[in-house]
Amino acid sequence: MGETKQVHVLNPFESVRSLCRDMTAEIGRRVVGQREAIDGLTAGLLLGGHVLMEGVPGVGKTLLARTLADVVELGFSRVQFTPDLMPADVLGTHIVTVQDGRPVMTLQQGPLFANVVLADEINRASPKTQSALLEAMQERQISLGTETYPLPRPFFVVATQNPIDNEGTYPLPEAQLDRFLMKLHIEFPSEDEVLSIVDRTAEGIDATVKTVATPEELLAAGKTIRQMPVAETVSRFAVRLVFATHPEQPNAPACVRRYVRAGASPRAAQSLLAVAKFFAVLDGRMNVSADDVKRAAFPCLRHRILLNFDAIADEATTDTLIRQLLIELDAPKNPKKSK
Repeated sequence: MGETKQVHVLNPFESVRSLCRDMTAEIGRRVVGQREAIDGLTAGLLLGGHVLMEGVPGVGKTLLARTLADVVELGFSRVQFTPDLMPADVLGTHIVTVQDGRPVMTLQQGPLFANVVLADEINRASPKTQSALLEAMQERQISLGTETYPLPRPFFVVATQNPIDNEGTYPLPEAQLDRFLMKLHIEFPSEDEVLSIVDRTAEGIDATVKTVATPEELLAAGKTIRQMPVAETVSRFAVRLVFATHPEQPNAPACVRRYVRAGASPRAAQSLLAVAKFFAVLDGRMNVSADDVKRAAFPCLRHRILLNFDAIADEATTDTLIRQLLIELDAPKNPKKSK
């Protein structure tokens, strides 16, 4: 009798890990550095959340979002937000067309009818236009008049903004900030990274990237990540971390009572655990640890903690508060890691 051929079948988590690594590797072919931002954007796309990126002009925020769309088979659109941009410019509008000699109202779709939407410099638009994104981001649909139009799946908004002290910017409303799964700080590149960027520009190099995922694969990967089990001690740690951001809580740390005006919402706890699951998969583990929650704390909480005037006067930031919270909270013992 002939030998039975053994076929190695990847479990779902290994397949998702392979997909994540392929995506991040392809993005890294075009984008120099920014490893944390690349991981964050990949997590947002797979988990079905939206990502806000903040950084000074010229550090590659737009390039990151465009490259992400290039490595997956998704429709891409870009909206440059300006003070005179109107909601209809983003959502779309009904227009009159002639069909068979009769006037008919048809929808002229706006740029939101795409899989990946880059809202460039979102904080340069008026609050009225910013709020036009709320229904699309939360409900994955757009209402125009009496009609409701579903958006394509997956639907992913990548918004970029300049630091709020730059001229001509408007703070995003708290309700809209909470709709973002994460807020990523795009750091200024190192000296070696800037040298690499300059060399590529001088030589006219535009690295090509290949497509590594289909919409169906992305949706399936996101579902697999969210189904990963989490130990109760880890879930409770994430919830305790969110509660610790509320100054009215009796056990709130002194730094929170002094500097925080309003703490994170329950949606923050959901985001913490979802992103922690992604980090566990990316690390090749089938269990979520407290360290994964700690890693997710900064991008998931920094835009959901509202500071008061004392914090502004003392130049305290949300990142310094989160760092102090992680030190003061008694994290549970990490479960045994398994590859």
